[in-house]
Amino acid sequence: LQTSGRSCQRRMILRLGVANSLGLVSGTVAVSLVGCVPSIQGRTSQDRLPELIWGRRGLSDGRFIKPRAIAIDSDDQLYIVDTTRRIQVFDEDGQFLLNWSTPQIENGKPTGLAIQNSDNKLDQRLLVADTHYYRMLAYKLDGQLLEGKQIGGTTGHQPGEFAFVTDAVCDAHGCYYIGEYNASDRIQKFAPDGTFITQWGGNGTRPGQLFRPQSLVIRDEVLWVADACNHRIQRFDIREETPRLIDTWGSAGSGNGQFYFPYDLTIASDGTVVVVEYKNSRIQRFDPEGKWIATWGGPGFDPGQLNQPWGVAVDSQDRLHVLDSYNHRVQRLHLPS
Repeated sequence: LQTSGRSCQRRMILRLGVANSLGLVSGTVAVSLVGCVPSIQGRTSQDRLPELIWGRRGLSDGRFIKPRAIAIDSDDQLYIVDTTRRIQVFDEDGQFLLNWSTPQIENGKPTGLAIQNSDNKLDQRLLVADTHYYRMLAYKLDGQLLEGKQIGGTTGHQPGEFAFVTDAVCDAHGCYYIGEYNASDRIQKFAPDGTFITQWGGNGTRPGQLFRPQSLVIRDEVLWVADACNHRIQRFDIREETPRLIDTWGSAGSGNGQFYFPYDLTIASDGTVVVVEYKNSRIQRFDPEGKWIATWGGPGFDPGQLNQPWGVAVDSQDRLHVLDSYNHRVQRLHLPS
């Protein structure tokens, strides 16, 4: 299967005609697939095949070199940045639409993307964690850089300065939350005009402390943090000016409910949480309180396997789009209700 999987990886788009509903559910699947993927009988939920795989290694439009972050807008368009600093935009089926590049690359590449939503599509923005330039960039969704919306740009540990920026998100009130790692390991909060408000975290393992807060997600006045090098998820109530820790869950390991470098998370329409793990090369699904539901993936090159994934996004149809980073591709699967 490994040889066949590598052959499939070299295709631009591989459509898999799966007869059963796929996703993070228990049981087995018996399907016959066309093309270069052999028939598979009796695979468990961890081995279930995705409904779509697209992308391959390369520098031309629609190809990737280690994609590192993904975001999705209200029209289910996908924004993906890779280690070439290109931000490429695709429709939900992986069809290339447009691209642009961040201003500089000599120091390093971006590692975080998020959509700043608005009722008016023209006012939506793409927030970019320009990691090695110590700043958050903001773009219109057509790629126009909004220079007046940049936050940061100076390295340091004082308020408004940054170490390596990991992610940036915006709440319903227009306030920004920006994570960083490398000694600071904190989250800073800014007003809509970019004025510093507060900060919290700090390097450590105690509840509320952080060790590379790689991914931030806001839902219903709660900030979810993938506390990557602490191998856990933390939640903060952001209704007050200074966020309050709600809970911490997860521990280092490869068992159900454990993590090995959780690099990204997303929240489905039913409130369940999907976490992607860089080193375990898998995704796990949890209820909103952190109770494990199911696992999908595992290390490898075949369809349904992952190689050091960095990101995950969920669309309006509750389909997961997983950045299979070191396989230079995206895999899509449907979450069951």
